Order: sequence, then C-alpha cells, then structure tokens
Amino acid sequence: MAARPEGTPVWTDAMFTDAEGARTFYGDVLGWTFGEASTEFGNYTQAYKDGKAVAAVVPPMPGGEEPPQSAWCLYLASDDVEAAAGRIRDAGGEVLMEPMRVGDFGSMCIARDPAGVVFGLWQAGVHEGFELEGESGAYVWAEVFTRDPAASDAFFTAVFGYGAKRMADDAVDYKVFDLGDGPVLGRMRLTDEDLPPEVPSYLQVYFAVDNCDLAVTAARRLGGTALFGPMDSPFGRFAALRDPQGAVFAVIDVRTTVGEMPPMV
Repeated sequence: MAARPEGTPVWTDAMFTDAEGARTFYGDVLGWTFGEASTEFGNYTQAYKDGKAVAAVVPPMPGGEEPPQSAWCLYLASDDVEAAAGRIRDAGGEVLMEPMRVGDFGSMCIARDPAGVVFGLWQAGVHEGFELEGESGAYVWAEVFTRDPAASDAFFTAVFGYGAKRMADDAVDYKVFDLGDGPVLGRMRLTDEDLPPEVPSYLQVYFAVDNCDLAVTAARRLGGTALFGPMDSPFGRFAALRDPQGAVFAVIDVRTTVGEMPPMV
C-alpha cells in the first residue's frame, strides 16, 4: 500500500469499559468481526469487514483512569509524529499524549486543536491503517464539529497544509479541507442551538452502510440512540448515533442521494 499523504485519515479506534459489549454492538450494526486481542498492547482488538481491518476497540488500561465516556478517535497520517507534534504546539494546539512507538506497528500521539477537537496522529510502521475504505462497514468520511471555526480552520490548515473550500450556502457554515487531489475532512460550525454548550467541539467519524434506516434500527435495538436522522442529502442518507457506552459516530448510505451537490467556493 502506498504511503498516505500527511493529514489523510488513516485509522480510528475507541476505548470501551465494556469491550465485549462494544464488539456485540458494532458487530451487529456494522457487520464487523474481530481478531484476537493483543495482550502485549492492552488487549487492543482489531475489527474487520470482509477480512480487512477497519477499526479497533480497546478496554481501559489496567490501573488507569477509566474514560468518562467512550469516543471514537480519528488518526491522521503523519510522516514524522515528533515534527507534527511541534507544529501542533506552534499552531496553538495541545499534545495530550506525547509521541510514542507502538512496537513495530508504528508511532502515535494524541492532540487537541485550540477549539477542543481531539484527534490522533499515526506514523505507519507495519500497520499502515485502513485496509478497506468507502465500502459498507468501513470508514468513509469525518467532520470537525467546532465551536470556534476560525481557530480550527487556522489550526488544521497550518499543521497539515490543507486547502479549504466553503459551501456556498449562507445558512450553513461548512468547509471541506483538501490536500489538492481530493477532500480529506469536513468542518461544520457547532452552535448552542445544535448541542448544549457543555458539549465540546469534536471530530465525528462516518462509517458506510448499505441501508441507513436498518443500521439505525439495529443500533436502537442494542441500546444505542439516534441523535440525528436518518436524513437524506446530496451526499447520502445518514444518521448520527450514540452507542450504549456513549461513543458518537455516524452512518451513511452514500448510494442513496437526494438533491444537487452544493457548489464549493
């Protein structure tokens, strides 16, 4: 697999107090199967769709603080996580977990932008990231939901060299970050009308599904909550969900589209 350009979404994982419950939930909703837990790396367990790696779940570290709420973390490709951590600080962000090697799999760090958006960096070793993208059950898109668009825009373009185009719609403050040859991330302004002010800025991961409504029904049956949708759009029929342990993610059927694609300027 060719190395992904720096700043490209490359992997996602989440920490769950009830890892077995997470495997049951996502196995049903997204059709994932799971590999053997890696005891050497805190029982980190990869998820697969059609035999290809798409994500991972992990329990809290023994003796460590349990996370107040599970959350999906999106990792962006990096050629050098040490250098990227320096750019993050220079751009006003915060490094929450210093760069560290993960065996021969690669190197990582966790960071937060000035508006509070948490994300990861991944410098690939033998683990190159997603083995499947854009297909049912796999990562397909992600969006930065930020309460300070100007700060997030300046940060991500400075750290990763993204270009940015705005959706030509006065009713929506939405941009798309790109690396020249294609879109990488969406960026949506988050207001108190959208979510209560105590909900911080965040990065939302989208997984592709064959049928959005069936995925929402499965999530509800297993104790999940539909936060938004299902809703039709020019990009696909989608919904935002919260799993039983609090992790928020979205599902989208990209083949079922309604309306014209909005122009980007």
